[in-house]
Amino acid sequence: MNQSKQLELHHAIKIDPDKCRACTHCLQVCPTEAIRIRNGKATIIPGRCVDCGECHRACPYQAFYVEQDDLSRIFDYKYRVALFPAVFVSQFPENISEEQIYSVLKQIGFTHTCEVEQPISVLIDSIKDFAKNEYDSESPIISSFCPATVRLIQVKYPALTDHLVLRNAPHDLAAWYVRQRLAAEGIDPSDAGIFYITPCAAKIAAVKSPVGEKKSIVDGIINMSEIYNQVMAKATGVTGNFHSCDCRNEISREGILWSLPEGEKAAFDGKSLSVDGMHNVIRILERLEDGDLQDIDFLELRACDEGCAGGIMMTSNRFLTADRQHKRAEKFPEAQSSAGMEELAEKLRIAPVQPRPMVHLDTDMEKAFAKMEKARSIMCHLPGIDCGACGAPSCLALAEDMVRHEARMTDCIYIQQLWQKEGKISAEKAFRNLEKRWGENRFDVDCSKRGAKNDNGFGLMNEGEDADLY
Repeated sequence: MNQSKQLELHHAIKIDPDKCRACTHCLQVCPTEAIRIRNGKATIIPGRCVDCGECHRACPYQAFYVEQDDLSRIFDYKYRVALFPAVFVSQFPENISEEQIYSVLKQIGFTHTCEVEQPISVLIDSIKDFAKNEYDSESPIISSFCPATVRLIQVKYPALTDHLVLRNAPHDLAAWYVRQRLAAEGIDPSDAGIFYITPCAAKIAAVKSPVGEKKSIVDGIINMSEIYNQVMAKATGVTGNFHSCDCRNEISREGILWSLPEGEKAAFDGKSLSVDGMHNVIRILERLEDGDLQDIDFLELRACDEGCAGGIMMTSNRFLTADRQHKRAEKFPEAQSSAGMEELAEKLRIAPVQPRPMVHLDTDMEKAFAKMEKARSIMCHLPGIDCGACGAPSCLALAEDMVRHEARMTDCIYIQQLWQKEGKISAEKAFRNLEKRWGENRFDVDCSKRGAKNDNGFGLMNEGEDADLY
């Protein structure tokens, strides 16, 4: 895939430049080195970003936000379906019932409600069919459930795309399931809008730019934190007869646990491995790329700690959410056979996932190799400290930026000091270079910055993150 196509992919993570203080926290945590500091503000390189949300978690100033569809869009449709994963229900404290949650969703404006992980038996059988009849390697297959992991593999480990399970995610399965139910009610498909309430920025990106298919069946996608706050505010005031849960016949124990660590793993025979947390996922993918893990049959990889319970748009503490989810799962039966749902199973198939390597130095292979060698030569002169003071996350990233003519040698403050000592650059010029990178007046005395004596604590915790430990 060429670079222009890479840039066309939708990204849900955005930056508010007015809030950004160029503190480099985001620079340090991005797993694909997609962030640079330019003109005193953080910027995202689209072709490298996987929408994992690590920058959103790390930013102490809440400069990173998630772009979503406006909730008012649901009223463009006569029939409005809320699709939501089991983690949405598990966020709420025990004194708020499932019936209250469903009821308030209808008060908000949805006409139909459906939990995403049903009928999960179709997906279980379909993935088993893929492993048995469509995958011919001895290396493990990799779950395609987590879109951040899928994109991570595409950009950072492109040689591993062939390991991905070529099946759609549960939200697509649920959307097709709902379409079938609406058709059985005699509802015209054009009158119905399906909206996915998601805990994850990567799922927003996956719906807007789906992998392995041209267009998602989902019509819109909504930030879960917004819906959670509305439900939480209204649920305690709901009295009398609640709306019944009109689409929960296929909810199962396996479905409820699917998005948590070992949720998928538990459904498959053979030796499986469950890994959660972006940096843990990276370590496993590096081992797989090196030829290890040949004795593993299935890899369940989740970018967020505690799986979707740790999504960046979750409001409740992830450990409490996961605990509630396990307790809730005990109340539901095991998944039944998917016999008779062949039409749904066919909807799950996707085309092979295409790699899109993040290190794109040139479209001409010969020129790309030449630039790679030039970057290696530049590295001989850089200190290898990876301090981030140049606005790039590492010395190698700076060298690659240089061969793409997006940075200069003087962006390295250590090179600048050396050149000043050797008389190759004046102190005034060196300081101007720093201001170009970090912004004017950045080095003035400022007692309101984080940790300074007039710091008011603004932004030290992202909204809702670990705020409800009680």
